[in-house]
Amino acid sequence: MADDASSLTSVTLLRPGATCWRVEQADRLALFIDNDEAFDALKAILLSARKSIWILAWVFDPLTRLDPDRVRKSRDPAHVDRIGLLLRRQAALNPALDVRILVWDMPFPIAASQLFGPHRGQVFFTGSRVKYHLDNTLPASACHHQKVVVVDGSVALVSGGDIGVDRWDTTQHLDNDPRRRLPTGHHYPARHEVAALVDGKAAEALGDLFIARWNRSTGEALERSEKPEETPWPDYLVPDLRNAPVGVCRTQPAWKSDPEINESMLMHLASIRSAKRLIYLENQYLTSPIIVEALADRLAEPDGPEVVTVGPAQSPSYFDQMTMDSARTSAINRLREVDAHGRFSAFSARTPKGGAIIVHSKVTIIDDRLLRLGSANLNNRSIGLDTECDIAFEGTDETSRAAIRAFLGRLIGHFLDHETEHVLETYDRLGGLAATINELDRKGGAPRRLAPVPIKALTGVQQFIADWSLGDAISPIDAWRPWGRRKRLKRELHRLMDGHQSPLLPGHLQD
Repeated sequence: MADDASSLTSVTLLRPGATCWRVEQADRLALFIDNDEAFDALKAILLSARKSIWILAWVFDPLTRLDPDRVRKSRDPAHVDRIGLLLRRQAALNPALDVRILVWDMPFPIAASQLFGPHRGQVFFTGSRVKYHLDNTLPASACHHQKVVVVDGSVALVSGGDIGVDRWDTTQHLDNDPRRRLPTGHHYPARHEVAALVDGKAAEALGDLFIARWNRSTGEALERSEKPEETPWPDYLVPDLRNAPVGVCRTQPAWKSDPEINESMLMHLASIRSAKRLIYLENQYLTSPIIVEALADRLAEPDGPEVVTVGPAQSPSYFDQMTMDSARTSAINRLREVDAHGRFSAFSARTPKGGAIIVHSKVTIIDDRLLRLGSANLNNRSIGLDTECDIAFEGTDETSRAAIRAFLGRLIGHFLDHETEHVLETYDRLGGLAATINELDRKGGAPRRLAPVPIKALTGVQQFIADWSLGDAISPIDAWRPWGRRKRLKRELHRLMDGHQSPLLPGHLQD
């Protein structure tokens, strides 16, 4: 259901220095659902690179296949399937090409869970012209979680997903897809990701982010990349939007001389407060009490917006199942508790045969007014402890509002195996997104593709973990002091609000 333009507030949500770092124009912006689409675009821009390839990553594995349908042996980089080989060959064929990869220097247990991909990169690129660096410039317990690729300083991919061996999937999310194979030959589960490609000044800003990170980590000062005559935008790719002001939103913990940055959190609080009809949250983790209470505030309003969340049925690791899944269940229980007007719905994504999909995307859609995506989850870590990078754009005219609305339809349609137009027509007819999902997800006894999250009571241990946010610190100072975490959550927000436009923030956080 589209919002009437006159009903939209004139207050922009993209406020540099508060809800975002910078607002820069993207001449073109394309949105991708799942890494089959995103990796196609990534491969195209890497092959078109003439001046520079700069990569920021949480995990990077040189054995990652960008196109599992085309596994060939060739001396032509266009036929190379694994990203490490592609980058090494591109750098060798073009001595003027500056290739740099900056990856979080993750602890051994986490590296083991990622098949030691980041450390494999160190060995893989030794002796090549690719500059590969593991970044440990951050507080203990924090991680570098930004996921950005900038090519020639003029086009950039921003994603919620990593360049890893178990990240590729199609929008069909087939059960036992033979293309979803690890280098070991083992099958990995279906996975859902979202990414975007931008060019213009927006891409240049993301290049500046890389320059700052590289300098902080290595001490080496970089200049902006020289731009080629032609932007390496993929020839086949039709943008979803043109001439769009894009906000770059970051999270960065205070450490040494680095200031604390909480733009992603403030963007979420402002956008939740501004919603009129719909708050759609597609996220791996919905656990932060700050975000949950902001949503609870809106659900308590008699005429507030509908809140719909889509996430995984459970986390893939046992540690996350104990910590983050307990906190997510507690958050969903809290929102159901305050949902006196019946406007909250939580769904988990499933394959055609009912198997679990790892929902790893991080998408926020507010009415047809704002779309935000990137690396930040809706947990404490992503709003205060880790480094994050999101982008967001607003529906300021009919074209941009239509783009946001169409992407919502694409997302829901890809889960339910319905065309975008059918989803949006049903949404307009029924007036609610949850009602739309429930009507379209009836297939004569077949498993639900977006299954309602069942009501679940936590055990005493699980509730204790959730109440104290164990495994989910909000800042370096409380990472090792969980007993002070609950008080700090509210205290930190009051401090972060100071100087910002408080009318856009939730009422319960303004006292």
